Amino acid sequence: MLLPVGEPRPLPQESYNPPVKEFGLCFVSLFVSTDAIGSLPIFLALTTGVAPAVLRRILLQSVLTAAAVSLAFLVIGKLVLGWLGITVADFMVAGGIMLFVLSLNSLLAHGESEEKPGDPETLGAVPIGVPLIVGPAVLTTLLLLADEYGRLPTVLASAANIVIAGALFAASRHLHRLLGKAGTRTVSKIAALVMAAFAVMMVRKGITAFLPPHA
Repeated sequence: MLLPVGEPRPLPQESYNPPVKEFGLCFVSLFVSTDAIGSLPIFLALTTGVAPAVLRRILLQSVLTAAAVSLAFLVIGKLVLGWLGITVADFMVAGGIMLFVLSLNSLLAHGESEEKPGDPETLGAVPIGVPLIVGPAVLTTLLLLADEYGRLPTVLASAANIVIAGALFAASRHLHRLLGKAGTRTVSKIAALVMAAFAVMMVRKGITAFLPPHA
């Protein structure tokens, strides 16, 4: 079909839309699950007296460890669950309950946990990389988000949160002085409350999956 002279040709429609919304949802969920700001006092206690050069190596080790564990869990986590006969709905209910318990424990916790400085050789991997950056709450959230929104936005959101956690830990001394104990605790409590709401949503969706569809 010929178009009239001077008539602009219609542009072809884009067939691919970047998963911006999915990335945002995954990012927020993982951000509150990681709770890097709430973990600042623990990180400071673990790295007391560590030289700046050693601290940089610890931070790099922690970020790489957290990324490797997250990626491995995303790749084989669902396969292992399938091999055990556990459905996604089962994991949503169990994982949601666990997330709720963890968030409730964080909400009701009083004071700061006492942590002793660790071995600089392994400190970045354990306990900073795992479980401080990537713990049970994050691993559970990763699997639930991957099933809900897909692996790509989940992987991107996970990588972004790990980098942010590393950056926050790198600036931990400045941030802790800026926020103070009360500010750090307030941010941690808000993150725990959001994580509790996310956990309830996961349990609700898991239970709904067991119910027969409406006629």
